[in-house]
Amino acid sequence: MRVTSTIDIPEWELSEEFIRASGPGGQNVNKVSSAVELRFDVARSPSLPAAVRARLMRLAGRRLTKDGVLVIRAERFRTQEQNRQDARDRLAELVRRATIVPRPRIATRPTRAAKERRMEAKVRRSATKRRRRAKPELE
Repeated sequence: MRVTSTIDIPEWELSEEFIRASGPGGQNVNKVSSAVELRFDVARSPSLPAAVRARLMRLAGRRLTKDGVLVIRAERFRTQEQNRQDARDRLAELVRRATIVPRPRIATRPTRAAKERRMEAKVRRSATKRRRRAKPELE
């Protein structure tokens, strides 16, 4: 399966299991296994670079098992072939998103004017609250 120009996932790394789908479909849904559960072992895949593997594991979230296997369940369509293609497309999209290297955050410091504006706002807020206080009675 071609994901990007540099990443190819061979068929033997993917495992598919056909299961019964939930939801509408009448009698057909009870007798046909049209949903697909696609499994891809991210942790042990030789076709993924280490950096992409780490980002993919982070992106996968709940879809990743403790053993590092990515499970994608596709049951959107009524035919097995459409669900199979949907699962593969979703896997490819997830891997593509993992190939994008995030830009490192550059720490910045507030300007002097920003600090002064912040302090001025605090002074104004404090004065507003001071005016709301009950005046102590003079004896």
